[in-house]
Amino acid sequence: MSRRVAELTFLEQLAARFNLPAPDYLAEPVKQSELRRKLEKWKTGIVKPDVLSGKRGKAGTIREVTDPQRAMRLLKQLAATEVSAQQPRGAYIVQAVPADFEIFTAITYNSASLSPSFTVSLKGGMDIESVPEEEKATVAVNVFQGLNAYQASEALSKLGLDGKLNSRLSLCFVNLWDMFISTGMRTCEINPWRVTKAGDIWACDFKATFDENNFKTHDLGLDWPEYPTAKTPFEEEMDAWDAASHQGQAHVSDLGGKRILPLLFGGGASTIVVETLAMLDGDPIFLSDFGGNPPYERMKKTAAICFDHHLHRCALLLILGGKANNTLIDVTFSAIGDALQECVDEKGPVSVPVVIGRGGPHLVQGFAAIKKTLENLRLPYVIFGPDTPITLVAEYAARLAASSEKLRGGHRK
Repeated sequence: MSRRVAELTFLEQLAARFNLPAPDYLAEPVKQSELRRKLEKWKTGIVKPDVLSGKRGKAGTIREVTDPQRAMRLLKQLAATEVSAQQPRGAYIVQAVPADFEIFTAITYNSASLSPSFTVSLKGGMDIESVPEEEKATVAVNVFQGLNAYQASEALSKLGLDGKLNSRLSLCFVNLWDMFISTGMRTCEINPWRVTKAGDIWACDFKATFDENNFKTHDLGLDWPEYPTAKTPFEEEMDAWDAASHQGQAHVSDLGGKRILPLLFGGGASTIVVETLAMLDGDPIFLSDFGGNPPYERMKKTAAICFDHHLHRCALLLILGGKANNTLIDVTFSAIGDALQECVDEKGPVSVPVVIGRGGPHLVQGFAAIKKTLENLRLPYVIFGPDTPITLVAEYAARLAASSEKLRGGHRK
């Protein structure tokens, strides 16, 4: 299960703790006298809603201010303004910092290298998916050795940035890595770092996902933010089922997609798969994190809930995970196959393609079990073994779903 945080949590609890340079700020509730004092010092502030959704700027909810009274009005207004159908838990104002250029950085787990990877680009402040590959550098990080200043410096040099600023940024990136690995994060992004020619560096917009199954996350002593939620009936049913037993994981987060139904296994790998699907217009219906060696009945009910809510409206079924250590593939795949058969028996036939990728104990028996069900239901399928990176399987699934849907004449309702 994952927990997400945004910029305000970073400013309040993480930046100073890990020696990362960040702008000054004030969060609601704010005294007008304190706000006036800050704006006199800053000259300009930026009011933002504290919400997990991205695209706050495009939604018109990031506003520059110089007048304290207007800032107070905006703090109250933006705290009550939905962004991408998400309700903020409040609003805050940060110091507007100058920048001659901006930098993007992210740390995430890379299934191809089976390790974390650090990515940097001098095209900060924009969607990283739109940045050409030659304008970003990625470093595979050894979890035992960590990211060192030399690796970070070399990545910046490849992008054409040298000199003292290279050295100063490299040290900031090492501190970013220290925060990532010592807190149990799955993903971490700062976009942008705002940098001046004089060498002033500011870590501005931050977001991260924590792995709640990692003991490091539990030992942080953080005051975790609680964001307003509007859970779907699917999420509510799965949450109740997840809480009903400690055997295995059954975590989901509805993404509002309509194309790919993803049964995913493997913690951080699930996030990577969903990001890959979204980037390639796979339009995943939800983010899922199953596994933990669930017994047959546990996995069957988990799959049955997914199928009951989404099978007859999706364009493709994706069953995907990395190479398991202790999850028995024959047990989970037999359970998924039986849940699929019962859903079709009860609600009628489907004709969606199925893409499968997995590795682990009893793999051959698992493939045989799911294959038997798919052939009985006359569903087209493709099966990938553990030698194929999950990102490539996700890419294949996204393209197959798009082409299958195109043949059917568009999105299902």
